[in-house]
Amino acid sequence: MTRDGATADGGTPLGLPWSTGVVRGTDGAVRVAGVDVRDLAATHGTPAYVLDEADLRARARAYRSAFETACAQVGTGVDVYYAGKALLTRAVARWVHAEGLRVDTASGGELAVALAAGVPGAHLGLHGNNKSEDELRTALDTGVGRIIVDSLVEVDRLADLVRAHRGDGGAPAPVMVRVTTGVHAGGHEFISTAHEDQKFGLSLAAVPGGDSPALTALLRVVARPELRLLGIHSHIGSQILDPSGFAVAAQRVLALRAELHARTGVLVDEVDLGGGYGIAYLPGEVPLDPDRIAKEVAQAVADACRDLGQPLPRLSIEPGRAIVGPAGLTLYTVGTVKPVRLEDGRVRTYVSVDGGMSDNIRPALYGAHYHAEVVSRTSDAAPVLARVVGKHCESGDVVVHEVRLPGDVRAGDLLAVAATGAYGRSMSSNYNLLTRPPVVAVTAGESRVLVRRETVDDLLALDVAAD
Repeated sequence: MTRDGATADGGTPLGLPWSTGVVRGTDGAVRVAGVDVRDLAATHGTPAYVLDEADLRARARAYRSAFETACAQVGTGVDVYYAGKALLTRAVARWVHAEGLRVDTASGGELAVALAAGVPGAHLGLHGNNKSEDELRTALDTGVGRIIVDSLVEVDRLADLVRAHRGDGGAPAPVMVRVTTGVHAGGHEFISTAHEDQKFGLSLAAVPGGDSPALTALLRVVARPELRLLGIHSHIGSQILDPSGFAVAAQRVLALRAELHARTGVLVDEVDLGGGYGIAYLPGEVPLDPDRIAKEVAQAVADACRDLGQPLPRLSIEPGRAIVGPAGLTLYTVGTVKPVRLEDGRVRTYVSVDGGMSDNIRPALYGAHYHAEVVSRTSDAAPVLARVVGKHCESGDVVVHEVRLPGDVRAGDLLAVAATGAYGRSMSSNYNLLTRPPVVAVTAGESRVLVRRETVDDLLALDVAAD
């Protein structure tokens, strides 16, 4: 890359919110990690999820390095967990593990993929507010490193299962207790996970005349010899751009740790402060910086432990979408283009693509905002107000609510939506019986399929009642 930001062959990086490997050439066509999007479309079809492997790996390394450095400076260690729910394939699991991350799973399916990728059970976590007995048995059989219990009922369910599965004297199951701190941070209400009125975790708020549900759960775990209490887990939300909430959450979780110590003499070794670090979805947005958040979290923990007179725990964190979100884009082909006159006299151009809410539900579900560009050619046409929509039989089938696109946008153009690496594929569906797109990795001028495109034959194979 030259000093002015152009690449040696005349291309220009698009910058945020695109991955670092996204470059627009002098002919207007975009390349991802050296692969022309026109070649990607010709080889793999559209829609397609395109994943910049080098970018993803670099983000994993950046978070691991930042937190290891910051935690070492205050005198403790840290484990960084990749959020499998954001996007999990065998290749992705291998990449993040090779970069020193562990993997957090939230279902038996995610656990199976991570194990099939070769990630050791000891480097896996299993979350979930309603884990089945089969999921818990699999976790026990494969030596999952931590099972995050989410309710008082689950404490006893898991302990009884361990006794039945391993017998008296068998190895106890490693457990963390998920608590809700009352700190509400991040984006949409549906992805905030620490306020009281929601399904996750056990509240720190004391009940009249008794202990808090969180402390009650910790005491119950300590009382069950079938369980080994590793620590306390919290998660305050997703798409968090203001790190101040983590300091408050840390204080509350560490105060609970100190209370348990005072009551039982048990000092838990580990505290997980979650993550959910925000990314840039639109040009001009500023994501959380790994070095900044690492320093602030580590210092907040050190300060709270000093005030409580307690030794530092080992930390674990979960950056969430910050690892994979910016590394991905979704590539579409434009179909129908329709100008619509609005009540205020403006004209909005509806640009229909060959996917939609089945490959990215977040705009319809959360009102999430994304950025799109025509990536297959150059254009001198004046930009117009556009809305990118899908092909589903729903008026809410919106891919990008509002974006400026070239006024000559037309059928056959390739259009890319940035920062779709997280929660695109993992939340995809077959609505209207559309087949789900492939996941295509690009690196060093080469592309390869990680997850193949579904076919109509796949849909029919599941429909077994042929008579």
